[in-house]
Amino acid sequence: MILRSCALLMLGLLALAGAAPGHSATAEPCPTLDASRPAARQAINHYLCFYVARPGEPAHQAASPGDLNPGLSWQLADGHDLVFSHTDSVYWVKLRVSNTGDRQNLWYLKLNYPLLDEITFWQNTDHPNGHNPTTGAVPPLVTGDLYPFATRGIDYRYFLLPVTLAPSEIRTITIRVQSSGALNVPLALMTPGDVIAESNHLTLIHGLFYGALLILAVFNLLLFFSSGTRYYFYNTLYISSMAMFLFAMGGFANQYFWPESTKLANLSIPMLLAFCALAMALFGWSFLEVRSRTLSESALRVLIWSAAGCLVLTLLLPYNQAILINTALTLIVIASLLVIAVIRWQQGYQPAFWYISAWMVMVVGALAYAMAAFGYLGDYLAREVMMQVAVGGQVVLLNYAMVQRWRLMNQKLLDIEHQARSELELKVHERTAQLRTIMQDLEQANQKLALLSLNDSLTGLHNRRHMDNLLPELCREARRTGQPLTLALVDADHFKRINDTWGHDFGDLCLKRIADCLNQQVKRPRDVAIRFGGEEFALLLPGTDNAGAAQLCQNILDAIRASDIQTPNGDTIRLTVSAGIAELSTDEQPDELFRRADKALYQSKAAGRDTVTLAQLQLPEESCNTSSRN
Repeated sequence: MILRSCALLMLGLLALAGAAPGHSATAEPCPTLDASRPAARQAINHYLCFYVARPGEPAHQAASPGDLNPGLSWQLADGHDLVFSHTDSVYWVKLRVSNTGDRQNLWYLKLNYPLLDEITFWQNTDHPNGHNPTTGAVPPLVTGDLYPFATRGIDYRYFLLPVTLAPSEIRTITIRVQSSGALNVPLALMTPGDVIAESNHLTLIHGLFYGALLILAVFNLLLFFSSGTRYYFYNTLYISSMAMFLFAMGGFANQYFWPESTKLANLSIPMLLAFCALAMALFGWSFLEVRSRTLSESALRVLIWSAAGCLVLTLLLPYNQAILINTALTLIVIASLLVIAVIRWQQGYQPAFWYISAWMVMVVGALAYAMAAFGYLGDYLAREVMMQVAVGGQVVLLNYAMVQRWRLMNQKLLDIEHQARSELELKVHERTAQLRTIMQDLEQANQKLALLSLNDSLTGLHNRRHMDNLLPELCREARRTGQPLTLALVDADHFKRINDTWGHDFGDLCLKRIADCLNQQVKRPRDVAIRFGGEEFALLLPGTDNAGAAQLCQNILDAIRASDIQTPNGDTIRLTVSAGIAELSTDEQPDELFRRADKALYQSKAAGRDTVTLAQLQLPEESCNTSSRN
């Protein structure tokens, strides 16, 4: 029953193979094994006889060796393991043992396969004449998966039958085996010390194996909790399900988890098989990064839902049907994942190589294990250990594949980060260059704006705002240095009449002519010519006293008077201007200086225009009204 599930998982149709070759019929009694000789015990398969009782035969219905026909044609095992393919037959095995030693000894007949449906042991002491065995005092041992684990008599996953022989005693051991599946009956006759030594050795191997799987499962679970990456969780499911499947196949689950539940002993194998298929598909899908909307994704979806359905069907179907369906599904999942992994490897997904390697290691180990189970390789226990090594190797390679996948993803992240940093630096450089250009344009625009804000747009001279900003500063400098500072106000004569007669455009032309004359006469670097009103101009003359300012203003008046300008109707006129000059006195404020200069300009207008007037040091309280100047 259980053997077929494992074998079909690994080899599929190999479970349909016939009985192990090499058995031969014999009419002679089975040879007697001298239990006191180690060499004879090692060659126990040369002393075994068996009989296959097919349905309908009397031996199939026999309940004890006494019910068997004495003329049965027993077959010698002839050195081969007793391995039988799936059948409904009952299998009878016979072994004659003797003790040629001089004292009573104890041996154990060990059946090294833990999961059989029904198995019964009888021990009969032979009659002193060597024929017609009689029933001894040892009661039969009836046990198997269909009985509670305690019926084995000894708390051990394998079947152990104590055989105590007095000196020269000969005993016939008869075994009846029936199971719904392929049968494996590997027998060994061992001393108590050998049993303990082998048990300790296997305990160490199994402890290391299952302990390593447990550590890897917990480690992957912690990685899932810390990173949230799904394939760590699916790998935990796969490791746990595979460990539980082998745990059940090895008889440990029946011994430790459900020793009293015969139903779980049979149900656990197909259910764990379906769960393994589900975990394999989920882990493979996540780890191989199967692309969306592909045939591979569609196939995996079908397999995952099929595995989930088989888990439910396991509870409803008989064991024989459930194990066949789940085994076939598992084989399909393994084959599909191998194909998908090869496709992903060909697509350039490097971790798929280690995934394929992991599966191939498991397949090789499983092949040896299954062939041993079916008698094509000897030493079933060694092949069981080999299977564990293969599964352990597969799990290690899968975890190494995940490390490689993490390394690849980390490298991709580093490459993306480097590329992003390079692109960011390039964009920053571009933006910096653009910003630098924009700042230069903005600076030029600010300069132009400042120029526009401080200069008169018509004449190009500085405007009233510039004078308001500069005059207080020049006053403070003059008081600090003791140098003179003179303010001259210049106003065009009869300018209102010019605008009224020839229009404002001609008036603007006249203003430009006056501004040109001012620029020509004001030559010192620090002297400033300003248009602060309609036809009103100002000169800021630092380091110049009244005499120097009067001479400069007189030159301006002469230059403007000598400059002819043609009117729109073709006539020629001459412009004249009047000027008022005020020199900064001690503790005088800028507005007071301006009022004195304006008063002097008003005096020039009153004196007939086209003249220069120097302001008096003492000014009256009233400020002059300049609105009437023309």
